[in-house]
Amino acid sequence: MVPTLEQLMAATPEVQAAPKDQAEITMLCLRPGYNQRRFVDAVDVTPEQGIPGERWGTRPWLTRQDGSGHPGIQICILSKRVLDLVWRERENTPHPGDTFVVDMDLTEGNLPPGQLLQAGSAVLKVSDIFNDGCVKWQARYGADARAWVNRPEFRTARLRGILCSVEQGGRIANGDVLIKI
Repeated sequence: MVPTLEQLMAATPEVQAAPKDQAEITMLCLRPGYNQRRFVDAVDVTPEQGIPGERWGTRPWLTRQDGSGHPGIQICILSKRVLDLVWRERENTPHPGDTFVVDMDLTEGNLPPGQLLQAGSAVLKVSDIFNDGCVKWQARYGADARAWVNRPEFRTARLRGILCSVEQGGRIANGDVLIKI
């Protein structure tokens, strides 16, 4: 049971009404390999490795000229409101794999590229890389969910979430608060 575009469009105002700051971090998820998910209570992050042991270090989807992972995709943050709309069959459908989930306004207006975020003892920087709904997003949550997150008028809303680099290493735990700094 995937959401229809009509349902998603009707829910958009509620998604866009998320708090602007200080959101609880939940659902810490590691992706050690393709289609693998491991939920943890805490994760250590570094500017050099992102999340040690994560796929970013060995098979990133975006690389620099030297083949190493692009730092702007080390951390993925997804809106809880979006996740709750699209991830309906939780027992039979994989989690999207975002590093963590927050009930926070992830729009470009609230979190422009370069915005620093305190996450536990780590500091993250919002990337200018657009996180679009890939083919896997469509396979898991439906063509309408992919069309919704990629609508031109929603590009700055970043409904598929934001991507960040690790600026200062530290520990991020479930229950920590994500804060704009």
